Amino acid sequence: MTDTVQQATSKSWAGLAVLVLPLLLITIDGTVLILGLPAISAELRPTGVEQLWMIDVYSLVLAGLLVAMSTVGDRFGRRRNLLIGAVVFVTASVVGALATAPWMLIASRALLGVGGAIMMPSTLSLVRNMFLDRQQRRYAMAVWAAMASVGAAVGPILGGWVIETFGWQAAFLMNIPVMLLLLALGPLLLPESRNPELRKIDVLSVVFSFVGMIGVVFAIKSLTGGKDIVLGAVVLVVGLVGVVAFVRRQMRLPTPLMDVRMFKVRYFRGAVVADLLSIFAMVGSLVALVQHLQLVLGLNALHASLWLLPQAVLAAGAAFLAAMLVKRFLPANVIGAGLLIATAGFALTLFLTPTSSPALVATALALVSLGAGMGLSLSNDIIMSSVAPERAGQAAATSETAYEIGTTLGTAVLGGVLVAWYSRVVSAGTDALDLGAGLAERASSTMAEALLVAAEVGGRTGAEILELTKSAFTEAITVTGIAGAGVMVVAAVWALVTLRGAAANADLAAEHDHDR
Repeated sequence: MTDTVQQATSKSWAGLAVLVLPLLLITIDGTVLILGLPAISAELRPTGVEQLWMIDVYSLVLAGLLVAMSTVGDRFGRRRNLLIGAVVFVTASVVGALATAPWMLIASRALLGVGGAIMMPSTLSLVRNMFLDRQQRRYAMAVWAAMASVGAAVGPILGGWVIETFGWQAAFLMNIPVMLLLLALGPLLLPESRNPELRKIDVLSVVFSFVGMIGVVFAIKSLTGGKDIVLGAVVLVVGLVGVVAFVRRQMRLPTPLMDVRMFKVRYFRGAVVADLLSIFAMVGSLVALVQHLQLVLGLNALHASLWLLPQAVLAAGAAFLAAMLVKRFLPANVIGAGLLIATAGFALTLFLTPTSSPALVATALALVSLGAGMGLSLSNDIIMSSVAPERAGQAAATSETAYEIGTTLGTAVLGGVLVAWYSRVVSAGTDALDLGAGLAERASSTMAEALLVAAEVGGRTGAEILELTKSAFTEAITVTGIAGAGVMVVAAVWALVTLRGAAANADLAAEHDHDR
């Protein structure tokens, strides 16, 4: 049967190279402004709340619209959706670069989220439709997963270097030439595809999905941040009501916005949850390790980015390694082994000290990226292979929603653990230094603030503050790394149990059709 499947052409592989361009930028833009906030704050003078919205509004809008926009692509054409999203992204980037007030920057970030939500499901669903042969599709998925991993890995550092070299406006301007290239080459290299069964889009389902996703993501950020607990709890209830209403409505509709019955398929369900857990651990802990390079070891953005090169190379190579290994071993075993390799990377944080070589951090980052990259590439392949081609948009939206939730949870929960542990250790240590309430509170808030306090105080006391806070931050990273390792072990066991029996070349979509 496999020899009758249409093989991908050179045009398909060239189209894949075009497809990964928006994916790379979408993942980079999630974190690109983090290191640019000081420069933006100095020029635009935003309040603390406005600073939070500058960072958070992108992921909120992106997560809220993924499901709806995937269905729009299924209905009106995935290539068309991709190109429209590119136009939105260019427009938003111009607005962001020209921003003269905080509200303009927030609006541009929200519009970037809209553009990202339009494009992201189309990238994965087009891969599903362009590569019908399972083995070729696995390599194509490997390229897709590699670019997603590289984008997530280099986003903060690239943003820091670009902003440091060219100014914060460059973080927006760098999107434009890439998107113009997509607009020029996309119509030539990418085929159009859509779901012929989808006649109309249920507006109420769009509202429920938007309210549900934004409510849940916003609540997670609020509750784990320790601020606005009451508001976070209220929004969480609203979000959960939206999710429940969305699921109930999908079960009743003849052509749902998202076919929730896909979750009845064990392989689909298992791969989505494995994705979410591994992304949770990877993103939450990697952010801490990257900060160690700059805040504890004192590397600037350019030097830190050089130490991240091994991670980026292995993140790209991991997907191809997994695609080769799955020829000899079951996907569940390769995914499980990859996640255990990532666990070993987290375990290296046990040996981390304030004076450790950057090579130790780089090795830990590389192992985590290698292992998680192996798992993510194959689980994405299983997700997309579990559905018929016309359902590719819905499957892609589910996969990417899991990615966004995992990223949000990982950053919020493990980031919260990092901050809480650091603050506890520093608060106890500053009592002996007799700094005074104001300086002690600042030093215990963040490592970046502690560096400023140490510089202001100076002398022996300043040196003692540096020693205390660097030690506390390193200890907090170790705790976060242990937590990340624990989650990776759970993800590995889950994958081995739920994905066992899924053969590399099996027709997983047939099982979904049987369950519908």
